[in-house]
Amino acid sequence: MQFLDFSEITETADKLRWLRYQKGLRQRDVADYAGIDRSTYVHYEEYGKDLYPPEHMEKIAQLFEVPVNTLLDDYNLFLRNGQGEQIKAIRTKLGLTQKQYADKLGVSLGSLKHWEQNRKQIFKSTWEKYFKQT
Repeated sequence: MQFLDFSEITETADKLRWLRYQKGLRQRDVADYAGIDRSTYVHYEEYGKDLYPPEHMEKIAQLFEVPVNTLLDDYNLFLRNGQGEQIKAIRTKLGLTQKQYADKLGVSLGSLKHWEQNRKQIFKSTWEKYFKQT
């Protein structure tokens, strides 16, 4: 593994793999504890996985004896902490209407409304483009 310390790790897949190695567990062990198929857990440790179901991550965090927030990358934390409220707070801080903010972002008004109302989850690529903190 290329990381010497857990604090260096930013991606959820790497965090899961690192903690599993530290505990001396197999992927099957983690999957069984979380109540999911091994193949599902294997995907959690692969790059390119964007979403991690909260109920699975809660169980995995229990197994690894860490707070669930420490397992999640910035995108999944954004979703977990309420994407709608965060997007609305940014827009409000800028003093923009939904229409003005949608135009500024170059997205449809409908998309912005759905994000703010938590009716649609923002895609990771869209989040990275507009909301990721650098």
